[in-house]
Amino acid sequence: MIIDAWAQHPTARHLQDPMFDSLRRWTKGALPPAGLPVSATIEAMDRAGIDISLISAWYAPRNVMISNDEVAGFVAEAPQRLVGVGSVDISKPMQAVGEIRRCVEQLRFKAIRVLPWLWEAPPTDRRFYPVYVACCEMGVPFCTQIGHTGPMMPSEVGRPIYLDRVALDFPELVIVGGHIGYPWTDEAIAVTTKHQNVYIDTSAYTVRRYPAALIDYVRGHGRAKVLFGTNYPMIMPQKALEGIEALGLEDDVKAMFLAENAQRVFKLGGRG
Repeated sequence: MIIDAWAQHPTARHLQDPMFDSLRRWTKGALPPAGLPVSATIEAMDRAGIDISLISAWYAPRNVMISNDEVAGFVAEAPQRLVGVGSVDISKPMQAVGEIRRCVEQLRFKAIRVLPWLWEAPPTDRRFYPVYVACCEMGVPFCTQIGHTGPMMPSEVGRPIYLDRVALDFPELVIVGGHIGYPWTDEAIAVTTKHQNVYIDTSAYTVRRYPAALIDYVRGHGRAKVLFGTNYPMIMPQKALEGIEALGLEDDVKAMFLAENAQRVFKLGGRG
């Protein structure tokens, strides 16, 4: 079984935003020019053997690229294959808290994701703290981006060490840092090793680009702390998995990395 911990089923608004022009350079124009039918996402998953993808909403300042209701609609088209991840406008704390409750209670989403670089603020910023409280109360993980950004936005807010302060303030909060944390991967490993409820996902990197330190962590004492992710459609699932056998993971470690860790962290028992 394979679970993709970080994906998007994109809207045209999301794909066509100018902030992704730099990614088009890296992907050599591979990003689709407009929105996709849900069937296209399922076909991409099938080609890679991915059973479940967690697809997220995108909320930025004054701009909703993929709304929570749109995500819910996508999930409704393929409920055995797609799992919803909500997002919120952190500039409106009371509305954000109410929306998180709606995402979990009504839309049945399994996590909330907010990206620091979109808000040009680190996860220690006071605007994030109501989100953490709501996630703790609702029992869902908080997902975020760590490491440098592909879009031309400041990367410093993605330093993994910021999550150390968050995890100290909210030891009950499950945190998943996506995108490996490069160039601060050692920092990300240190934070996840220190805190029981902090995890890394490998989205935005193909297997062949995993840093050596991360591979050693997956093979060793971090086998329960790293989740597979793609960042689809920025990276196609099949491309993200190329070279997985070359990592030389033992069967039980490979199963944890590709599915079991995500099942446990996102409480996905019984799906698929």
